[in-house]
Amino acid sequence: YLAVDLWGNVVALESWAMKLACCMNAAVRATVRVGIYTGAKVYFVHEGYQGLVDGGDNIRQATWESVSMMLQLGGTVIGSARCQDFRSKEGRAKAACNLVKLGITNLCVIGGDGSLTGANEFRNEWSELLQILLKAGKITAEEAKRSSHLNIVGMVGSIDNDFCGTDMTIGTDSALHRIMEVVDAITTTAQSHQRAFILEVMGRHCGYLALVTALACGADWVFIPEMPPDEGWQDHLCRRLTYQRKIGNRLNVIIVAEGALDRHGKPITCDIIKNLVTKKLSFDTRATILGHVQRGGTPSAFDRILGSRMGVEAVMALLEATPDTPACVVSLSGNMAVRLPLMECVQVTKEVTKAMAEGRFEEAVKLRGKSFENNWNTYKLLAHVTAPDVKSNINIAIMNVGAPCAGMNAAVRSAVRIGILQGHNMLAVHDGFDGLANGTIEPMTWGYVGGWTGKGGSNLGTKRSLPASMIEEISLNIAKFNIHALVIIGGFEAFLGGLELVTAREKYEELCIPLVVIPATVSNNVPGSDFSIGADTALNTITTTCDRIKQSAAGTKRRVFIIETMGGNCGYLATMAGLAAGADAAYIYEERFGIHDLETNVEHLLEKMKTTVKRGLILRNEKCNANYTTDFLFSLYSEEGKGVFDCRKNVLGHMQQGGTPTPFDRNFGTKMGAKAVLWLTDKLKECYRHGRIFANTPDSACVLGMKKRATLFQPLSDLKEDTDFEHRIPKTQWWLKLRPILKILAKYKISLDTSETATMEHVIKKRGTV
Repeated sequence: YLAVDLWGNVVALESWAMKLACCMNAAVRATVRVGIYTGAKVYFVHEGYQGLVDGGDNIRQATWESVSMMLQLGGTVIGSARCQDFRSKEGRAKAACNLVKLGITNLCVIGGDGSLTGANEFRNEWSELLQILLKAGKITAEEAKRSSHLNIVGMVGSIDNDFCGTDMTIGTDSALHRIMEVVDAITTTAQSHQRAFILEVMGRHCGYLALVTALACGADWVFIPEMPPDEGWQDHLCRRLTYQRKIGNRLNVIIVAEGALDRHGKPITCDIIKNLVTKKLSFDTRATILGHVQRGGTPSAFDRILGSRMGVEAVMALLEATPDTPACVVSLSGNMAVRLPLMECVQVTKEVTKAMAEGRFEEAVKLRGKSFENNWNTYKLLAHVTAPDVKSNINIAIMNVGAPCAGMNAAVRSAVRIGILQGHNMLAVHDGFDGLANGTIEPMTWGYVGGWTGKGGSNLGTKRSLPASMIEEISLNIAKFNIHALVIIGGFEAFLGGLELVTAREKYEELCIPLVVIPATVSNNVPGSDFSIGADTALNTITTTCDRIKQSAAGTKRRVFIIETMGGNCGYLATMAGLAAGADAAYIYEERFGIHDLETNVEHLLEKMKTTVKRGLILRNEKCNANYTTDFLFSLYSEEGKGVFDCRKNVLGHMQQGGTPTPFDRNFGTKMGAKAVLWLTDKLKECYRHGRIFANTPDSACVLGMKKRATLFQPLSDLKEDTDFEHRIPKTQWWLKLRPILKILAKYKISLDTSETATMEHVIKKRGTV
């Protein structure tokens, strides 16, 4: 038996309380459904620890239908509560008795480090608690034998992202969405009135939200607990704000984590900063404390998928557990689900607090993990640094290629500013390869890209044209404008264009310059990267639309919606949106389907209409099949469902390419742009020969991509083998392994491949600390 229990964090010494994180419901839903799929009985424990101690109706069996329509709900539907009783052994004995009576021997815990620590303590003293209950006559010897051990697995639910061992905790991305919505709204009024805005975000002991918000909105300064500002920060801050106004910026944004401190451990608050800026600079200054708005709202697509993946992995971990298996926590490393010993993670998390208290701030940043450290390093590169007086005489051109997508501008801004800080001259190439051929090239200054982070589309302009037909004009303009390196930001056309430039090096010496391709497309189909800039924004657009459609279907009942998504031949958007929105099926090119599969899907929906869940959602990738079109599927489902359900169809179209970039795409674009220019700077030094740049080796033309747990530079030529050029997709795509989860959560009877389930790793060894 599995029990799903939503625990609380320790927010004060010996005081248990609940910190709600958006999208815990996705994890609950996945745990329940996969548990039932494996044949287990699954129970809800309502009201956290208190429900476990009180028992009775607080512990109820879950059904498949009981977790329907949960994905789009924030918070938790099974409730939470403070509980003093669980602090005592007597209270924990009551909780143990309630579990034993129901035969529950596996516990899935969703919470922060305090809640997970409590669960581990509960597990460690389980045998002792059984003996107490036996002596008191509250359980029988047979019941004690049947429940001789308790397995624990944890999932981290916290908007602060303060748990070491995982790149992202459930709820963090949704909180960033709420924050960025406010920041974007404030930015418009701040620009109108030339104001300075100070925003306080949550993060009493962890500055992740503040740090990523600062990167995502291009803030002038960020205050975080892990890295207090140096002595004299007040003068430094005022100089920076003054400089920003001097170069033409009409607003200043300062982000403050609620737990920000100075080097002496004194709090740095919004009011302190506001008084400083007002008195010293006489700027019109406003302070905003976001508060609990960050905890609420609709969960983001990322959080829903993360919660679903963690829920599935948690059940697998419980089913594989033995009495000797240490309690583990399911974590995210890059795009991979991993299992880590729970108490090792808790130990490292406590080490962070200790390091901060002892003034070992650099170590505290490292202990937070690679994701946090990379964000901090990128922030340091872009902030508090002035351009060097000595120029490098290097000209780096930046261009967008292919269809526009959200996040392109964030990558351009980051690349331009890092280049300027390296002493380079940065050139804008308008309208893709056409602009490079026609010479529509101009220099970009620091202020040129101001405010670009939050803008969707492509400010440089972009086209799908490839360079092969105009290679001579391109080579002439590279020579004319003395371009030494090239940054190409775009989709599959950017990848193809880069390959064509490399091929033409044999004939045109001017093309022997380093170049880097940064994947940016809603389709997420660029070889060499698991993720592309823009895909997350498109995914959230689709998910939000599906939520509204499902709400409509829930009201009318007995209705099936068929929705067509973009992606070309790549089924990433359809699959991931299916996971995030709770679709019944997602048709994609990579997974061939025929009339028998369609028949199975229709029969599945006919059966579903007999339950309390009388609605259906079908997603179709735009090029999944030339014959089974959206119109064909609509006609088929309408005919076969006649008298049981009716159908509607929606083609989402180009709305998926537009919109304001999500926090993920802003942050991802910012980091990729910075890494690309730093790599080019090093590569240019390697390629400098006899007074000029000459780059003709395969490793001088690369795709910068995220693969599993790291960002890598991979030669374009090496990626050709893994590319299906006819269908414009990589031959291997990591997300295809998630498709069985989509089907299981939709209640299809299929086998789940567990050959690649996560194995236990060690966070202490992994981090190289403690």
